[in-house]
Amino acid sequence: MPISAAQRAALLTATTVLLAAGCSDGGAQGADPVKPTGTSGLSALTAQKLSWAPCPAPSAAEGGGAPPSPLPGGAIWECSFLQAPLDWSKPEGETIELALIRAKARDSAKRIGSLVFNFGGPGGSGVTALPGFAADYETLRGRYDLVSFDPRGVGRSDPVECATDKELDAYYALDFTPDDPAEERTLSDAQKRYAKGCERDAGPALPHVGTENAARDMDLMRQVLGDEKLHYFGISYGTELGGVYAHMFPGNVGRAVFDAVVDPDAGVEDGALGQAKGFQLALDNFAQDCVDRGDECALPGSSVTEIEAGIINLLTALDKEPIPGIGSRKLTQTQATNGIAQALYSKEFWPYLEQGLDAADGGDGALLLSLSDSMNGRGENGSYSNIQAANAAINCVDFKERYTLGQAKERLPQFREASPVFGDFMGWALASCSQWPVPGVWEHPDVSAPGSAPILVVGNTGDPATPYEGARSMVKALGAGVGVEVTYEGEGHGAYNSGDKCVKKTVDAYLLDGKVPASGTVCK
Repeated sequence: MPISAAQRAALLTATTVLLAAGCSDGGAQGADPVKPTGTSGLSALTAQKLSWAPCPAPSAAEGGGAPPSPLPGGAIWECSFLQAPLDWSKPEGETIELALIRAKARDSAKRIGSLVFNFGGPGGSGVTALPGFAADYETLRGRYDLVSFDPRGVGRSDPVECATDKELDAYYALDFTPDDPAEERTLSDAQKRYAKGCERDAGPALPHVGTENAARDMDLMRQVLGDEKLHYFGISYGTELGGVYAHMFPGNVGRAVFDAVVDPDAGVEDGALGQAKGFQLALDNFAQDCVDRGDECALPGSSVTEIEAGIINLLTALDKEPIPGIGSRKLTQTQATNGIAQALYSKEFWPYLEQGLDAADGGDGALLLSLSDSMNGRGENGSYSNIQAANAAINCVDFKERYTLGQAKERLPQFREASPVFGDFMGWALASCSQWPVPGVWEHPDVSAPGSAPILVVGNTGDPATPYEGARSMVKALGAGVGVEVTYEGEGHGAYNSGDKCVKKTVDAYLLDGKVPASGTVCK
């Protein structure tokens, strides 16, 4: 059951990164917001005209592949570059290019404006993601120009790249749950080399890839696109970016939707613990589905406990002896765990997880390795996108906490209690930013947005990567009259793309007609 290119794209929509969970879902970068008014440098940037042209094939950092296919009716995707300050505290100084993509609204007479998307990560390319999910947003394209972008440091926007493809193959095959001091030194040395590679590649841009600067970029984008308000659809990390934007520019928020919501109150440790619990819950649900199907399920065991014991035994065996994977590459314990986590992002991929686990138990690690490759941004040709490098760069700039391997080790018991499968990986990953050359700023982002227009905050009860509790935290943090809570009782990462008609109807009614649902609306 090979994974198609489209399915790979779906799996890459939002990155959890067991290898860097200690830095995931971070905060914001910088000091006081720089408002784009009143200086000659900013005036020139806000007055710039975008040159739109048919989109080229994605760059290697964006993941490669073919140019985006035409839209229904034959409309083409258009791409351009936006000039933005490298350092927003010096808007008259050096600039960087941010890659944009758009599909123009079908009904120009009823056009509302641009609807800007961020699909998560951080580190995911919006330029490649939007065409991949365009069918889900075709109704919205009736009245919006659909727009997305590669945030600074990502894809075609001055990408951060930390190692060669060959070096990344070796890095991702490492044991990220060391069992003795020698393995701890090996991991620490590898993390140090990786961080130095990022610094060597990005140079003076590395301190400027954080979330607040991306929010400033979005407000510049709003002005250059000619929109009075920013209409926005943020998914996963995109909800955090949207929350930071709303805090910085509350008066500029138009109709906005946050889906698969990051908890803005969670610091590094709490965020990683939340993800460990979220992925464990998703694995429990997967195992229960297997039990319910009885003999139709290929995995041994007649209970959730027995099925998960088999998974734990497989991972323990892989820690001692990797098995054949793809070509000369073997499946390690780390890659198998990454592959399991990646398949839990969507119920659609549970069959791949079942088959991959069954095959690995028989000595064939190809499918689990393919799933791990999807998480890490590795294409079938062996080339890596920069999704994980950008993820590390953005998160480590955002967060101020720097856990040593020793401090991570001390916290392993609580992580193991949260998840017997993912706990060790999430716990050790607290130290992922320990070697980072640029200091972080926040413990967690400020997303309070008094005066903002209503923001729909859609939480999914079965979401593994951004647990449901984060939606309620976001609603509370945005402030009274801003956050509007919508609950989807389902599986997978995100609600709008799940196919649930209630979620789609509720979100479309707000974005297209301005109808704000009652806070507390539940879709089942």
